Amino acid sequence: MYKILIIACVFFSFGAYAQDFSYGDIEDSEQSFNKSTLDSNANAIYLNEYGTSRFIFDSQTGNMKLVYDYHARIKIFNKDGAKSADIVVPLYRYGTGNDQQEYISNLTASTFNYANGSYNETVLNKNNIFRENKNKYVTLVKFTLPNIKDNSIIEYKYTIESPYLFNYRTWEFQTNIPKLKSTYVANIPSNYSYNVTLRGFYKLSDSKAEVSRECLRVSGMDMDCSKLTYTMNYIPAFIEEEYMTSAANYKSAIYFELAEVFYLNGSRKKYTSTWKDVEMQLVDDKNFGGHLKRKDVFKDIVPNITKNASTELEKAKAIFDYIKKQIKWNNIYSKYSDESIKSVLESRSGNSAEINLSLIAALSAANIDVEAVILSTRDNGMVNKINPVISEFNYVIAKANIDGESYLLDATEPLIPFGLLPLRCVNDQGRVISLKKPSYWIDLKANKKSTSVHFFNGKLGEDGKITGKLTSSSNGYDALSTRKNIKKYSSLDEYVEKLEEKLSGIKIKDFSIKNIDSIHLLMEEEYQLEFTVQNIQNADQSYFSPFFINPIKKNPFKLKERNYPVDLGAQYEERTTINLELPENYKVKETPKEIAVSLPNNGGRYLLQTTVNDGSMMISQVFTLNKPIYSAEEYFALKEFYNMIIQAQKTEILLTKAK
Repeated sequence: MYKILIIACVFFSFGAYAQDFSYGDIEDSEQSFNKSTLDSNANAIYLNEYGTSRFIFDSQTGNMKLVYDYHARIKIFNKDGAKSADIVVPLYRYGTGNDQQEYISNLTASTFNYANGSYNETVLNKNNIFRENKNKYVTLVKFTLPNIKDNSIIEYKYTIESPYLFNYRTWEFQTNIPKLKSTYVANIPSNYSYNVTLRGFYKLSDSKAEVSRECLRVSGMDMDCSKLTYTMNYIPAFIEEEYMTSAANYKSAIYFELAEVFYLNGSRKKYTSTWKDVEMQLVDDKNFGGHLKRKDVFKDIVPNITKNASTELEKAKAIFDYIKKQIKWNNIYSKYSDESIKSVLESRSGNSAEINLSLIAALSAANIDVEAVILSTRDNGMVNKINPVISEFNYVIAKANIDGESYLLDATEPLIPFGLLPLRCVNDQGRVISLKKPSYWIDLKANKKSTSVHFFNGKLGEDGKITGKLTSSSNGYDALSTRKNIKKYSSLDEYVEKLEEKLSGIKIKDFSIKNIDSIHLLMEEEYQLEFTVQNIQNADQSYFSPFFINPIKKNPFKLKERNYPVDLGAQYEERTTINLELPENYKVKETPKEIAVSLPNNGGRYLLQTTVNDGSMMISQVFTLNKPIYSAEEYFALKEFYNMIIQAQKTEILLTKAK
């Protein structure tokens, strides 16, 4: 992350001045552009992209507005790139008034297909522009460019007028397809001061800052602007892969944050807050601090909830279980409550803040030391720790301090045990907000390793069938995932039926599943299995794979280079043992090769061992990942680690039958 400093009225300029490109004026070099110069695997590429933002003064409302112009030209190479012709433009609104929402205008879009030495233009019909209300805050403007063929060039532009000035307009240089050139011009009035940050792995190719005289007229007074031009060339596509937090954390992009405004009457307003300012704002807010103070709502309820608890920890667990059962989460993320605690309890439904602020109030009513923790979920991105911005936080959880230990609690998940955060909340750090002391940062991490243990005890019969019992137990996120998966089905029979479909060639003859709702215990599963070993041309020889329990078939890491970390959220360990009894006339001819591989710096290991005795054999595996997060520098080793495991699990056991 790079900080770009702007000093009003003093500018240093370098590089060529960038201008918008002419609509529909396609150059010969664009028509013959060879994608291998940027990405030979690309299905589509931005040939050019240009955006500019500027302020205008609305004399009717007396407010400033931001006008954003966007222009893009994209070449589509094949049918897989045709999805780049599906355009979605989000418009935001945070109120019912006309001055509280964004508007789009001047939308023009065309497809250009080259034939007989020239381009034929197909213009988007305005009737094919649609609006979709995603939620009460977002409307999506959607359209698809017409007449798409291989090597089509599409072009579109539009203008958005917005009342939201705090974050100015974010510009993403990096998206899911490569870009040949991307330029953004920000025109900022001299009385507005913004903190500007460049995120991502790639640096600017060029930038320029200059004074634009009399760019804005406010109440009869002409004002100067700082004109900031940012350019990035030859930008690779950002490819999302498994085990990552929000892509916004890692894409190359320019972010703005309003720091200060100097008004024409000589006054000024500072927007960059201190944490003390944030604390006061949250504590004084009736939809946040107001709920923290409402322990009186639970005054008569808590004694009954905790009547069988003798310690503070037991009381906290009882209250946690009560809130989980009493209030169902409506799947809305929030750090503020929209309803009173009493209304939430009566309706038995609420957003994440209403549930967890109620939890805090209930714990407080039991005289348990509890604080609130505001955070940004994994899909929402990292927060700025230097300059506190409340809008970057989208969630709140509880922190209970009991007998010298701290427990992070989220009561939105009915199947999650006490002290384990949902994975969505495991995202760097959160800020602890207390009614009694200054705020501070706290690490958001899983308090236990995610573990699974599998044991299969089986017997090979003379008929070539293997029968036996598979016992599996899991803890942490593995157990949570299993419990949630089971709850998706109307019955255990249906769950097991779907499970059998995934076990190719294996029949589940009987089963027993324990502790689905006893979430403080290990999740336990038992299955009676039956399957036939694979016969080849020689009936006296049989192959079968011992890797039928949760095998790794695909490498989740496929990129040549990954410039962002691998974030698992928690450490992981899986142990698998297969014990097989053999008939007297069967011999083990071939077994999987023993292997022991480790990641650098004790990052993890995989062990595969086979032991053959008279009349039996045992195959054991140990797979551990000892870090919740692996750096980009560790990516190649992690990728190779998985490749070696996959290759090891492709091997089979050869059994021979004595004649």
